[in-house]
Amino acid sequence: MSVEKLNAPELRAVDHILSHATKVPGLVFLSGQTPVDGTGKVVPGGIKEHTAQCIENLGKVLAAAGSSWEKVVKVNVFLDDMDNFAAMNEVYEKLLPVPKPARSCIQAAKLPLGVDVEIEAIAAV
Repeated sequence: MSVEKLNAPELRAVDHILSHATKVPGLVFLSGQTPVDGTGKVVPGGIKEHTAQCIENLGKVLAAAGSSWEKVVKVNVFLDDMDNFAAMNEVYEKLLPVPKPARSCIQAAKLPLGVDVEIEAIAAV
């Protein structure tokens, strides 16, 4: 089985510590994305802006892997506080295509850079 590790060119600030995605025949596994911009800095705002940035970053990785949000089969959302669920979900519902992929959402004790959300996904290619 072939295994390809890849990075989205727009997210180079963090490609030295991980592959943005690992592609195997038929599937791509996307590393968790945090609300950072192309320079690696956390974008301003709260959970809504941060969720939107995570989704945007994942979209860039999906494109680099030859996939898209329409082909996502599973999403995992990690929140630092489940009290942010409704606000995160509002943005998620608005930005992801219908029908939505399967999803899990859990509260994590602590996320990288002290962010409030991290999102990862699995997609078909």
